Amino acid sequence: MDENKLIHAARHGDIDAFNRLVLAYQDTAYTVAYRIIGEPDAAADATQEAFISAYYKLDQFHGERFKSWLLRIVTNACYDELRRRQRRPAASLDGLENVTFRPDPDLNPVPESPEQHAQRRELNRAIQDCLDALPDDQRVVAVLVDVEDYAYQEIVAITGLPLGTVKSRLSRARARMRDCLRAVRELLPSEYRLMDE
Repeated sequence: MDENKLIHAARHGDIDAFNRLVLAYQDTAYTVAYRIIGEPDAAADATQEAFISAYYKLDQFHGERFKSWLLRIVTNACYDELRRRQRRPAASLDGLENVTFRPDPDLNPVPESPEQHAQRRELNRAIQDCLDALPDDQRVVAVLVDVEDYAYQEIVAITGLPLGTVKSRLSRARARMRDCLRAVRELLPSEYRLMDE
């Protein structure tokens, strides 16, 4: 896929070219949105809104990395959704267990027992609950760095924040995550537990 050619064609009205860009980035965009918002349907809505917005803003794309530009739009769509929720909060139990961290098969080549699978799902839920408890600005940075593994400079490009702000928010988010996960330390593998436990 020649991304630049697809972007050029999409700017000139080629819907198929834009659809190929969507297919290339939809999983990444959804994963970021889900980890920020914490609810599958809202994350899907935010992702869809972001792609629609990106299509109409293609003329504003000026050669930076497309992925960073797109994830900035996704992040902004997530902020919009979170602000909407604050104005009209609603509780939903749908999809609480639908999304889990996907283990790397190279890191865990031995098949899981049912008990191990249940423990991993419970840990994933606890991690997502701790992420959900973070303030929005800290959650975005924590998701981009610690879940999606983006470099600081990529996060600066995605969020439009100064590097110092990114680092500060990440530090505060990690401290809150550590405190939150202490409440479920029995779920953590022993190599991730703090020494005082």
